[in-house]
Amino acid sequence: MRRILSVLSCALVCLALTLPASAASLDSFKGLSGTLDIAGGTAHIPVMTAAAKKIMEANPKIAITVAGGGSGVGVQKAGEGLVQIGNTGRALSEDEVAKYGLKSFPFAIDGVAVAVNPANPVSGLTAAQVRDIYAGKITNWKAVGGKDAGITLYTRDEASGTREVFWKKLLKKGDIAAAANVVASNGAMKVAIAQDPNAIGYVGIGFIDATIKAPALDGVAPSQQSAADGSYPVVRKLFMNTKGEPAGLTKAFIDFILAPENADLITAAGYIPLTK
Repeated sequence: MRRILSVLSCALVCLALTLPASAASLDSFKGLSGTLDIAGGTAHIPVMTAAAKKIMEANPKIAITVAGGGSGVGVQKAGEGLVQIGNTGRALSEDEVAKYGLKSFPFAIDGVAVAVNPANPVSGLTAAQVRDIYAGKITNWKAVGGKDAGITLYTRDEASGTREVFWKKLLKKGDIAAAANVVASNGAMKVAIAQDPNAIGYVGIGFIDATIKAPALDGVAPSQQSAADGSYPVVRKLFMNTKGEPAGLTKAFIDFILAPENADLITAAGYIPLTK
C-alpha cells in the first residue's frame, strides 16, 4: 500500500510540474465575472493585453478593456473611479496619493532610450549632447558626427511617465525646445521616428525594434540587461494603481501580473519583472 501511495504521490508531483505555468493563477478567476477597465501608461499595454487575453480565454464571463492615454490619464481615471486600474510609468506624487487615495503596485523595471531613425549613421551620443539637442543648442546632425541635416525633435506631452523619467534623469530637468513635435504614446513615437530620417526621440526600451535605432548613451548600449545592472542610468518602474485596496476581480488581476509564474508576460514585452 505504501508503495502504491508513493508511486501515486510521485505521479501527482510529475503532473503538477507539467501543467502550464499560469494554470495555478488562472484558477483564481474561477467563479468571478464582470468588467475590469484599465487605462494609462502606454508602456504597460503589451503586458496588460497579454494578461487580459489569457484571463478572458480561461473565463468568458470576464471582460477586460485596456486603453492608453499616458500616466496622467491613468492617475486621473483611477482616482475618479472611471477605471479600476490606472497605469503609470512613474511613481505617484504625494499630492496624487493624498488627493485620490491611490495605492501602487510596481510590477516591472523599464529603461528609457534615446531613439533615432535606422538610416542615421550616429551610433552613440553623450548625455551632454542629448541635453543640448533637446534644448535647441545643437540643431544639425553634423555637430554630433552625423549627416549635414537638421535635427527633428520629438517629445511626449507632460502627462507622460516616459517623458518625466527622460526629463528628470537624462535632461536633468533642462529645457525642451518649443519646436519639438509632441506625440501621444510610445507607439506613436516609434512611428514618427521610423518615418523621419532626421528624427530624434525617446521610448521605453521595451519598444525598441528594427524600425528604430537606440544609440549608445555615454558608451552604454540601452538594454534591459544594462538597465537591470545599473550601467544604463535612465530607468523607471512601471506601476499599476488602484483607488484604495483592490478587491475581487481587480485584486485577482494584479496578483496574476505579480505572480512569479507569469513573469514571462513581462519579459516578453521587453521589461524586467518585479514579482511577489
